[in-house]
Amino acid sequence: MQAIELQAQITASHEIHLTLPSTIKAGKAKVIVMYDTPETEPCTKKRVFGQFRHQIHIEDNFDDELSEDFWLGQST
Repeated sequence: MQAIELQAQITASHEIHLTLPSTIKAGKAKVIVMYDTPETEPCTKKRVFGQFRHQIHIEDNFDDELSEDFWLGQST
């Protein structure tokens, strides 16, 4: 499989017209269309300190050492 890069214009009717080099044999081809999109504006919504408070829970033993079984792959 080989690839070539061609420039094309997308028409108002959402079509692309390409003329391939004569060295390309007739047959099936895969077409991938890559196009530029307008830049999205940065998020203007401000983060609020504490906005996610009480949405997660950390166990009391979070800082405890992991057991030997964990490190040996024997725990579930």
